[in-house]
Amino acid sequence: MFKFSVRQTDLAGQARLGTLTTAHGEIETPAFMPVGSLGAVKGIDANELRALGIRLILNNAYHLYLRPGHEVVAAMGGLHAFISWPGAILTDSGGFQVFSLAKLRKVTDDGVTFQSHLDGSLHHITPERAMEIQEALGADIIMALDECVALPSPRERVQEAMLRTNRWARRCQSSRRRTDQALFGIVQGGQDADLRVQSARDLVTVGFDGYAIGGLSVGEEKTVMYSMLEAVVPELPTTRPRYLMGVGMPEDLVEGVARGVDLFDCVVPTRHGRTGWLFTSFGRVLIKQARYARDEQPIDPECHCPVCARHSRAYLHHLFTVGDMLAARLNTLHNLHYFAELMRQIRLAIEARSFASFRAEFHAGRECLDMLCEDVSAAGSDRIRAKASSEEELL
Repeated sequence: MFKFSVRQTDLAGQARLGTLTTAHGEIETPAFMPVGSLGAVKGIDANELRALGIRLILNNAYHLYLRPGHEVVAAMGGLHAFISWPGAILTDSGGFQVFSLAKLRKVTDDGVTFQSHLDGSLHHITPERAMEIQEALGADIIMALDECVALPSPRERVQEAMLRTNRWARRCQSSRRRTDQALFGIVQGGQDADLRVQSARDLVTVGFDGYAIGGLSVGEEKTVMYSMLEAVVPELPTTRPRYLMGVGMPEDLVEGVARGVDLFDCVVPTRHGRTGWLFTSFGRVLIKQARYARDEQPIDPECHCPVCARHSRAYLHHLFTVGDMLAARLNTLHNLHYFAELMRQIRLAIEARSFASFRAEFHAGRECLDMLCEDVSAAGSDRIRAKASSEEELL
């Protein structure tokens, strides 16, 4: 059972309000999916995710294939039963992980042979095998196998991978057996708009339940990513959901929505939480910094998450400094609330036909995305910005 409907489009642009209907509930779009690669959003319980309003999460077929194995998950009743998650699940086919994590790999038109990043064992995944794995896992939305390439790469190499991805997509479509799962094709083509358009047009002729845009947010300038979206999105059916894979930062969500994207996923809120980066209405807080050691304020005076309702910056600074596992949990919970609330505000703005003004106000509050907001009082004192001091702080 899968259906997608567009309820409203913003008059000033491409932003749209929709509803995804799955066997495990409805998801209002635009929506952000927290990443739970191994079957869990790190440190966060399913009930906490539900309380944040999250109804769709991402699990990764590559990781679950290696551990505990898709056969084990199937024997336990599928992913929903195995991880005790009542909402909807999307599984990434693992193409990106194969090409970024595998120690050795060899790609042919048949599929990809790779060494596990865990123990060096050899595995061979074909499009048909990718469908078998994801059907055993039992997610509501599954992805066609794609080939990712390092960027920059020669145009010929990017084109080769794009054409292979599209051929694999056809084989995934032909080999699928379950009718209760939605299958998305993945647009590739690197930073070449012509290749992206070719990929999108070809996938549309095959016909998928939704369309993903892969291979972006891999180090290119944001303007390049946005221009690729501007080239691809108009080629995709208005009646199908559009999913921008592995994105992203809050500004990327706003800009993706402005260009007609419906779904996003990224490790940003969880990974940043574990490293002490906290997202707020005025910028980002690096909680490990000494300035917060005696700060009685919540992370964000305007935030209504459970963490801001109970804890001070000083306490969170202390937990992070002493290495208590609660620090990662609370930081992650706050960041996930921020992302969920951002998407809710985006949906409200589209519904009110005021997304253009929302977008302008959002960016006005972040005058320079490369600068860090140092401190803000509950009364809204002047912002003091400091340049990020290391590569680590930007991750």
